[in-house]
Amino acid sequence: FHSAAGRGQEVGTGEKGLLEDREMPPARGGAETLFHEEPQTGNPYLEDALLRSYLRTHLPPQVLEEVNQELEGFGNRLLSQVKALGWECELNPPVFRQYDAWGQRLDQILTCSAWRRIKGIAAEEGLIAEAYERRFSNWSRLYQAVKLYLFSSFSGGFNCPLAMTDGAAKVIESLGVPGSLKSAFEHLTTRDPEKFWTSGQWMTERRGGSDVASGTETVASKQPDGTYLLHGFKWFTSAADSDMALTLARIADAEGQVKQGSSGLSLFFLRVRDEAGKLNNIQVQRLKNKLGTRQMATAELWLHGAKAELISAEGRGVSFISNMLNISRVHNVIGAVASMRRMISLSREYACRRVAFGKLLKDHPLHMQTIARMEVQTRGAFLLLMEVVRLLGLAESSMANEQEQLLLRLLVPVAKLYTGKQASAVAVEAMESFGGQGYMEDTGLPVMVRDSLVLSIWEGTTNVLSLDVLRSLTKSQGQVMVAFFSTVQKKLEGASSSPKLEAAVKRTQEAASSLTQFIQAAASRGALTMELAARDFSYSIARIYAGTLLVEHAARPDASSADISAAQRWCKQELCPVAAGLGSSSYEAKEVLADSALVYEGSPARSSRL
Repeated sequence: FHSAAGRGQEVGTGEKGLLEDREMPPARGGAETLFHEEPQTGNPYLEDALLRSYLRTHLPPQVLEEVNQELEGFGNRLLSQVKALGWECELNPPVFRQYDAWGQRLDQILTCSAWRRIKGIAAEEGLIAEAYERRFSNWSRLYQAVKLYLFSSFSGGFNCPLAMTDGAAKVIESLGVPGSLKSAFEHLTTRDPEKFWTSGQWMTERRGGSDVASGTETVASKQPDGTYLLHGFKWFTSAADSDMALTLARIADAEGQVKQGSSGLSLFFLRVRDEAGKLNNIQVQRLKNKLGTRQMATAELWLHGAKAELISAEGRGVSFISNMLNISRVHNVIGAVASMRRMISLSREYACRRVAFGKLLKDHPLHMQTIARMEVQTRGAFLLLMEVVRLLGLAESSMANEQEQLLLRLLVPVAKLYTGKQASAVAVEAMESFGGQGYMEDTGLPVMVRDSLVLSIWEGTTNVLSLDVLRSLTKSQGQVMVAFFSTVQKKLEGASSSPKLEAAVKRTQEAASSLTQFIQAAASRGALTMELAARDFSYSIARIYAGTLLVEHAARPDASSADISAAQRWCKQELCPVAAGLGSSSYEAKEVLADSALVYEGSPARSSRL
């Protein structure tokens, strides 16, 4: 109003009276206070109804009683300690100090005290140890996943080093914890903050990407004492401040020649620094300037004769890291589901405080419909995660039958690729639910959005993992799908007696039937059809299986109305998009040329690519 008067516009007597009747803020030189209330969430365990109902349904009573108490205490610790430390990590990202004042090379990666304190808390809470102590037998892995799920969104990015640490521990355990690696395994799985190590996994080199078979250039030279010296350049090393790492390299023969391809890769263990803190013939070239996960140091490293130990059979490095990739992909799923749950928790709480157009956001039907749709996606993703870690726990305890092992092989890449996509979609939608405040950096919401975007990239992009799903079919001669259909049918039969779930059960059964028909039709059309359909095929598996799990959970005698509603709503979406794609001729050979023509029309690259 002051600007209008300043331009010489007169204010009439009637208008003046109206203005005076309004509560005008006091004039001041500083910024005005924004009258929005910050959403305040409570204990993340106590406020997660789906998590608690899942544990009540599946855990043995004695295990449930013990973990219930522990998880409530852990939830309180997340609020009272970890949350503030995580935000401090965001405000104080790692710094690279390459030289001292006198020109001496240091190559120091400096992390903040909060980052180091979170590392200690992770050890104290057994966030790695839980999976290897096996105090709850086959439920140990699931319990660890639950703690990581609660921890992830408060951790200031420390969930990423824990993923690689867990993967390294899994590799060493799968090797039988040989004597030379016993100390490392104990450091990785200890609850003592003073002894706890984190591990990196140095796979990506200058050519980048998941194609390690053609992209790995690092060379390993055997020494008289049986150790190896590594020479090469690691282009993307996450958690570069870790204590140890597992890395791939090619062993040079007596003439200095190396074998190319995946059969030339071997797996090595190395300490990043010696006992005095000196780097192991490693030079840090720079820290990566990433879109998100800025709290964690990711670096480019030169290995100039780094001392390492061969831990795989020579030339069998790729097969030996499969355990590590499985674990880190499961962690990716954990991070994705945790991100979705945290964003919705904040969004629904904000809706109880923010007034717009005369009423609270929670009283606007369209606003609540939007959050409810996100909630349905999150519930499907959560149950998919729980199923994967339940199966993993059975496998690690030698209790999984053949069908469960096959199902685990199929579901890990499916869950990773699907939840990674879900997480970024939910993060953006949830940020929008805050209006302009969601776009403000100091609310922390943009941090969560940025950090969610890595989830569809790290440990294999959506397309790379879709092709991995196809490999699981080929290597098992189709048995993974036999296990899939058998499990879906059994779970749906158990829910078929519920009238409220009748339509959801029918739609899921029809989708499974459509998927079977697609597989039969694609079998006669050649490999190109399956490659073009790989992403839609993987999405179909994810949607059908998550729908099945939601229906199963909603069929419990003590299921809530929300459980039933979530199952009904999930199953109303297109559960088998690959069948629709086949029906519209989207996977035919002619589409390859059409895709390229569409993408490169007007591009100088057109003539060289078509």
